[in-house]
Amino acid sequence: MTRNRIADQTHQMSQSMMIAESDPFSFARSYQLEALEQAMKENTIVFLETGSGKTLIAVMLLKNYAFHLRKPSQFIAVFLVPTVVLVAQQAEVVERHTDLKVGKYWGEMGVDYWDAATWKKELETYELFVMTPQILLDALRHSFLKLKMLKLLIFDECHNARGRSPYSCIMTEFYHRDLHSNATELPRIFGMTASPIKSKGPDLPFVFGKQILELESLMNSKVYTVANESVLAEFIPFSTPKLKFYKHVDIQCPQIVHLSRWLEGLQNKHLQSLKELHLGDCLEESLSKKISKLCATFLYCITELGIWLALKASESFSCTEIEIFPWLPRKDGIGNRVVRIFNLEVFQLFSTYIPSAEWSIGGNIRANIDAGFLTPKVECLIDSLLEYRMVKDLRCIIFVERVITAIVLQCLLSQLPQLSFWKTEYMAGNQSELHSQIRKKQIEIVNAFRKGLVNIIVATQILEEGLDVQSCNLVIRFDPSNTVCSFIQSRGRARKQGSDYLLFVESGDHSTLSRVKKYLACGDIMREQSLRNASIPCAPLETEMFKEEFYRVESTGAIVTLSSSVALVNFYCSRLPSDGYFRPAPRFIIDKDSKFCTLQLPLSCPIPNVFAQGEINMLKKVACLEACRKLHEVGALTDNLLPKLVEEEANAQIIGNISYEDEHDNYFPGELVGHSPFNFQEGLYFCYVIELKRNFEYDVPLKDLVLFMRCDLDLGSKNYDFDLEIDRGSVTVNIAYCGRMHLNPKQVLTASRFQITVLRLLLESNLDKVKNAIDGLHLESSHQMIDYLLLPSSSCNPESIIIDWDCVRSAWFPCTVQSSEIVQVHHKHSCTSKGSAPRLQTKNGVTCSCILENSLVLTPHNGCIYCITGIVYDLDGNSLMKKNEGFITYKKYYQHRHGIELQSDGQPLLDGRRIFTVKNRLHRCNHQKAKEQSNNYVKLPPELCLVILSPISIDVFYSFSLVPSIMHRLESLLIAINLKKLQSDHFTQNVPIPASKVLEAITTKRCQEEFSLESLETLGDSFLKYVTCQQLFRANEHHHEGLLSAQKDRMISNIFLCKLGCDHKLPGFIRTECFDPGLWHIPGEHSELDEVLLSTSRNIYSKGRRKIKSKVVADVVEALIGAYLSTGGESAALICMDWLGMKVDLVNVPHERPFLAHPERHINISYIESMLKYSFHEPSLLVEALTHGSYMFSEIPKCYQRLEFLGDSVLDYLITRYFYKEYPTIIPGLLTDLRSATVNNECYARAVVKAGLYKHVLHASSVLHNQIASTVNNFEQSSLSSTFGWDSETDFPKVLGDIMESLAGAVLVDSGYDNNVVWETIRPFLEPIVTPNTVKLHPVRELRELCQRRSYPTGKSVSCKEGVIFYTIEVEAEGTIYQQTKYGANKKTAKKLAAKSVLESLKASIPGL
Repeated sequence: MTRNRIADQTHQMSQSMMIAESDPFSFARSYQLEALEQAMKENTIVFLETGSGKTLIAVMLLKNYAFHLRKPSQFIAVFLVPTVVLVAQQAEVVERHTDLKVGKYWGEMGVDYWDAATWKKELETYELFVMTPQILLDALRHSFLKLKMLKLLIFDECHNARGRSPYSCIMTEFYHRDLHSNATELPRIFGMTASPIKSKGPDLPFVFGKQILELESLMNSKVYTVANESVLAEFIPFSTPKLKFYKHVDIQCPQIVHLSRWLEGLQNKHLQSLKELHLGDCLEESLSKKISKLCATFLYCITELGIWLALKASESFSCTEIEIFPWLPRKDGIGNRVVRIFNLEVFQLFSTYIPSAEWSIGGNIRANIDAGFLTPKVECLIDSLLEYRMVKDLRCIIFVERVITAIVLQCLLSQLPQLSFWKTEYMAGNQSELHSQIRKKQIEIVNAFRKGLVNIIVATQILEEGLDVQSCNLVIRFDPSNTVCSFIQSRGRARKQGSDYLLFVESGDHSTLSRVKKYLACGDIMREQSLRNASIPCAPLETEMFKEEFYRVESTGAIVTLSSSVALVNFYCSRLPSDGYFRPAPRFIIDKDSKFCTLQLPLSCPIPNVFAQGEINMLKKVACLEACRKLHEVGALTDNLLPKLVEEEANAQIIGNISYEDEHDNYFPGELVGHSPFNFQEGLYFCYVIELKRNFEYDVPLKDLVLFMRCDLDLGSKNYDFDLEIDRGSVTVNIAYCGRMHLNPKQVLTASRFQITVLRLLLESNLDKVKNAIDGLHLESSHQMIDYLLLPSSSCNPESIIIDWDCVRSAWFPCTVQSSEIVQVHHKHSCTSKGSAPRLQTKNGVTCSCILENSLVLTPHNGCIYCITGIVYDLDGNSLMKKNEGFITYKKYYQHRHGIELQSDGQPLLDGRRIFTVKNRLHRCNHQKAKEQSNNYVKLPPELCLVILSPISIDVFYSFSLVPSIMHRLESLLIAINLKKLQSDHFTQNVPIPASKVLEAITTKRCQEEFSLESLETLGDSFLKYVTCQQLFRANEHHHEGLLSAQKDRMISNIFLCKLGCDHKLPGFIRTECFDPGLWHIPGEHSELDEVLLSTSRNIYSKGRRKIKSKVVADVVEALIGAYLSTGGESAALICMDWLGMKVDLVNVPHERPFLAHPERHINISYIESMLKYSFHEPSLLVEALTHGSYMFSEIPKCYQRLEFLGDSVLDYLITRYFYKEYPTIIPGLLTDLRSATVNNECYARAVVKAGLYKHVLHASSVLHNQIASTVNNFEQSSLSSTFGWDSETDFPKVLGDIMESLAGAVLVDSGYDNNVVWETIRPFLEPIVTPNTVKLHPVRELRELCQRRSYPTGKSVSCKEGVIFYTIEVEAEGTIYQQTKYGANKKTAKKLAAKSVLESLKASIPGL
């Protein structure tokens, strides 16, 4: 068959695939249908060349099984692929040809930390899982997936099923065990490979047959293949193998010899440097291996690639962050620095051998080879590529063995001018210790290669499997294949018709040449042996893996075998808490003579040492399997055999995914609500006198008010008082119950009209709205309305209620049709001068002066309303008034200013004052002597005035202008009382708490009132954390600190607290906005109120919906706990928590502590007790409190981490409680600042250093030792004597702060959980304690708040050099740039120092900061 015919058929095939993508049967080839037929009958391994369409067979098989898989079926199919890149590729093919719902899974998705619920969700969603094999193996081992759920199991590149690979373990640990137990629900197995042999290739054909039979036995499948290659050649192109010989010359160049010796010398020099650093055996050994590996790499590059490429290798390492232990603090990266310096010196050494900067590697290739810059093998590569320079759209893959080879060859090919028309990239696996390439980058390169944007890829074996690029027309094996499979796979990457497969062979290397020839013949031999074995049934599996010991959890079926036990123990240890000074890991002590192994687990592990005896090569596995069993028995491993922490993290994620509806009711107290219409029924009213006491001088007096209620407000105490903030000072409001009073219907109607009129005029000064509101009193309505009366009082004696009825009955003039008649009637009843009083012309007509005095008038020409306080008889319209710098008559002023001609200019003028403005008087403000505005007081011509109300004095309006703020506070208090009652319904005992405290707890900072929840929230937060930690500590003796912290974080998270608050309808009670008088509802007017059921016995009203952030709800929950704690003590706080749904039981749970014989042998117990002034009942607690996790000695069973967890919470609570009680009147927010300045690692660490407690810490970390020594030295040289503040530039090791917390935890446990004993013991170490006068803000916070307040633009940058963090902060202030860069061992320290330095510069340069 000619090439043209093949090309035509290939084109037709691709066209048919495009037309019938959903139906692969329509264009399937004969051998594909044969393979499918066999796969439908039995487990099958399809052995066909790369590009022959094995994946299409798998797709057709999936379509045949689809009816088993479609949801809601409980079954799935699994498609396993060996690499992450293939997950997306194979999933895309299946999605293109089927309607199956496909899930894609790989390690970077975090599947290692998924729990059963997450996998269950995946099972409910997807029908086909495409994944890497380790994920399926782990899911089976942890019993998240079970083999009986799988209807079809596809193995792509199934030749990888060898040894203890994931493919092999899936079959041996699960499939063959179920097969052996005669299980009926086994998945159909379908394997795909281009080479069933993955060895170097045996010399005898029958050995091929044996290895194929072994694969068939393992996979329980029979191989399907074609008779010979010609069957496939009819459909697919094969690349032409070509041998490329290069002459390798042993380099005797003096430069190469000299370089090799220099390299060895540099290696020895830096290995000695590592020894002198005393880094510890483990770290020194790892760093030494790193240097040796680098040296070997450079020697390889020199001899195999040339000096120039060796230079590029060292250059690439210089751009790579080489870290052996990334968990180590960067300050202690001095060992890594030695490695970097070694590489730098190598780079400098190589650079000396390269000619000047004008020299180019691509100039004279032959001369470069003679000089040793390049090798003949590299020359062969360049020449080979140049042979294809005329090929249009070149797609070439160059396979190499080492990652560094790929990197430097890519660099060379990119710089050669001869190859400048091609784009070159490299690809290597991301498991390389020195270099790694992220998966995203790899996918980008492959996609660019497919599109022709990249022409050449230099790759390791990562591209041998799976890359499907139809247009790849050249493959070069720069380094020979190590196995038959590698040879066939790499050859198969050349997919285009007429492509070439170049194999580089050194001249005279007969071994490699023989191997290449054998590889070329292997395909036919493997096909022949497969066909010969076709009639032989699969033999029973005979392998130790199948028979090895295991531990199974009966409840779930999760399993761990001898082979997997070591990995599980390592995984468990990796999830234990660690710090910068040790990495939790198992330690094996093996006595080869007695064949005895001791497994030492980290001190935070709940089980003691594990012992095992047996064969030397099995000891670690036996010990780990036993450890897994014990860890499961104590609950450290779940029933799915995962660390308990993984399950807890999954629970936290579930909590984190709880949806939150941020729109809530805005509650209004039912005590202030009545039914509409009023009907103005007579009856007894509960009366409350509102006394108003002015705390400043002012010429307008205040009038007391009386509040009439239809029900008892149940204020809880005899009086309730608070302050209103006025511009000139404050007004003290005192609300007190003063008995009951009877009102008849007429009085109720009159009082309602009066308060609506006065309040509506004060709020809006609109007569039409006042009239409409009064008319609305008589309208029928089914709505609820705000129902209470506020009337002026004529008596200041609460015992005797006297209402100023004259004022309440004041006439509403604009309502009348004939004003003059009403004026006359009112005059006859009110005028005391019996007709002798002068009459004045007004807008109402001729009006008696007695009506004008103490009246409210409107001046229509400007729409203003004034209170008339008197008549000025010695002034009239012709009198002079001062205006600007001169004088003008009132008559001329009104003529010029308003265009009004006064007709009665001889009438005396009226003294008027603008009506008072209603403001939020609950708003915090600074008291300052405010001057009265000049236009507030005016002289008015009577003829311009329309009388609105009379008689009514100015003090009534002054008092009523405060009513919205007074009633808003009373509404808020009643809301708090309702919440208190709702809680008390749940309480089984009386919990005394003032309603004012509850009000404080539900008032946010945004309300901008004199109090807010901030202090109570801080107090409640610390107590909540304390009791939660104590309960967890007591109830979970086997849980390590990391697990306890995760549980604590979940239990006190804002999301969880918000959920509890919403479950108890707290959001409706919360006050979140600053009071706006314009939105205040006047009693008696129509308002939208809806009844809301709080509980079976209580209801409340809602005045609308508003949005509240979830954190605000959580803050209120903590503040309520703080409110009960501050007034009723810890027992009251626990009752409040119980109501909220947080069940806390602090009853001691008895358990046996690990016995420690002779604790005094480890630390100086009596001396430390004398320092603490506390004698331990159980001295082993003191040893535990001072033992760091690195101190892994069998005599000491525990480290301080659990006690630190407990001590952190108790110190936080005790310090917060101390500040709250010591400074009860501090402003909200200052308590938080005091707490932050004291409850921090720096404060605790300084106390430990000052007391010398650091000398008694048990640890085995040289890094920690050096850090402590450096810290103590810096501290001793410092003049700072306090234990608080942020002035220190010393970076304190966290361990030192941990010690203070663990000691507090030890005292708490030993004292029977008496936190007062802890405070007496620890407080002396913290002296002097910060005060409101000495507290300093953290520099970072201070700078941030300053820049926000002044709107200064800011910038920042972070860099790392040789393990040291450099932090730069830039602030632009008043046209000047202030920039400071500081360094530290970590980002936090460097940032603090930079912020502090910028602050100092700003304060020195800008006055007033």
